[in-house]
Amino acid sequence: MKWLCLLLNAALATLAQPQSTLAPAPSAASPNPTYRYFRVGSNSTVHVHPHAGYALMGGGTDLDEAFRWLCDHADGGDFLVLRAAGTDAYNPYIQGLCHLNSVATLIIPDRSAAGAPFVTETITNAAVIFIAGGDQAGYINFWAGTPVETALRSAVKRGIPVGGTSAGLAVLGRYIYSAQNDPPDGPDLTSDAALADPFNHQVVIAPDLLGIPILHGIITDSHFDTRHREGRLLVFMARILASGKADRIRAIGVDEQTAVLADRDGHAKVVGRGEADFYEASDRPKVCKPSRPLTFGPIGFDMVQAGKDFDLKGWHTDNAGATLWVRAGEVSLEPWL
Repeated sequence: MKWLCLLLNAALATLAQPQSTLAPAPSAASPNPTYRYFRVGSNSTVHVHPHAGYALMGGGTDLDEAFRWLCDHADGGDFLVLRAAGTDAYNPYIQGLCHLNSVATLIIPDRSAAGAPFVTETITNAAVIFIAGGDQAGYINFWAGTPVETALRSAVKRGIPVGGTSAGLAVLGRYIYSAQNDPPDGPDLTSDAALADPFNHQVVIAPDLLGIPILHGIITDSHFDTRHREGRLLVFMARILASGKADRIRAIGVDEQTAVLADRDGHAKVVGRGEADFYEASDRPKVCKPSRPLTFGPIGFDMVQAGKDFDLKGWHTDNAGATLWVRAGEVSLEPWL
């Protein structure tokens, strides 16, 4: 249980008291690694020269353009899909889109698997890494504080391109809505529930997993418009600021069938069928307490449609932005008097 204590301490250091507790993670007692590995294409790893880039995908039907963009950054090398559960369904899809040496899926379903040397070696040899959707609680519970996290951070430092969709998008930012207190097969955290009580037990924020420099100070959310998640993302921002551990927080919400494709220098383009929303705040919330509706603002807001650009470093776009406010749990463009 030492690893769980370390994870609890890291998460609690991010947020102000009182804190939501982290959901218990599975035991690491299994003596045999339980990873599963599926590969198509060449059985031998090829040495290539990938260049950094980050594909932030909002979930739903997979977006061909985003995957081709990742493949272009991989220089024809070995594409690795990471999951905590699921199948190898991405292998034929990606192989049909891109000219690559190989496409593989590595399923890492517990901490025993995360400690296997083969898992670390496979991540190290990848020319591009994609983290699939599913349940981000599994990624935090099973991968954080293990050799998988070390290998992922090392890959980012080497300039390996990385992408993620849905739960995979959730774990790319500096702050992660971890979903660790979501009930099994139960409802997701809704905006209404979070705005009414920013300390709802499902509001759990974990520290970053990959250390992507251009996403420092950023938290993300997916399925944004379809599942009406703006309110809960504003609550995540408020909780982080209320903790006193950050002087500024930025957030990105990405619609389904939409992606933000960002280069290492911060130049990003929105592609797909929807939009991406960008938020920024530096004032601590006026009311952010258990069982009381959130009051928070001002929050800078930019809505960027597919086909438009956004500068992640300067945090601006050519479009005219707006300012949001949350007053007693209600999101508005109007400030309080």
